[in-house]
Amino acid sequence: MEVGVISDVHGNKVALEAVLDDMPPVDALVCAGDVVGYNPCHADCVEAMRERSVPTVMGNHDRAVVTDSGFAFNSMAGAGVQHARETLNESHVEWLAGLPRSRCEFDGRVKLVHDHPEDQDHYTFPEEFGRHLLGDEDVLVLGHTHVQYHEEYDDGIVINPGSVGQPRDSDPRAAYTVLDLEDLSVTEHRVAYDIDRVKQAVAEAGLPSRIGERLEQGR
Repeated sequence: MEVGVISDVHGNKVALEAVLDDMPPVDALVCAGDVVGYNPCHADCVEAMRERSVPTVMGNHDRAVVTDSGFAFNSMAGAGVQHARETLNESHVEWLAGLPRSRCEFDGRVKLVHDHPEDQDHYTFPEEFGRHLLGDEDVLVLGHTHVQYHEEYDDGIVINPGSVGQPRDSDPRAAYTVLDLEDLSVTEHRVAYDIDRVKQAVAEAGLPSRIGERLEQGR
């Protein structure tokens, strides 16, 4: 069984469409959170997840849209959250509000959490990856850092598929991963997309220009 793994879409419809078009045939798709925020196409990205019934967990931006999470956002992130609150309809907000902090899929073999399995909002960068992060699951999927990385151990894998909508590992291409549950293997993928279209959408939405500009730098 092959599973497409995505995270941190952040309202970037153009990047999400590029990822879904580029992804090889898979049996399922999962998302490690932060469907909304930063870029302006929040509703389109929520709809894409809902229409496909993608198992998704709640990221910090998702949570901030539906509740006062107390997360310390910079001005760009705060602007994105406010824009999402102003443009999402009630059903979109209800969907976000219903997302769990973590979830297990495929008979408990794959656990999804946005940040860290025990420390909410902690940025789990590659240097912190280790077998200790795994519980009973075979595969732990994390997001939050926007850095694509994975490590394979004798009895499991820890994966960050990278960010669809705002990579921060110096590669501006949208990131995703394909997980093969038969042989417990991982393939990392990157796909280019029309960043200028996103920059134009950011400008038309009245969001800080830096949101679009940083996409060109992958950070």
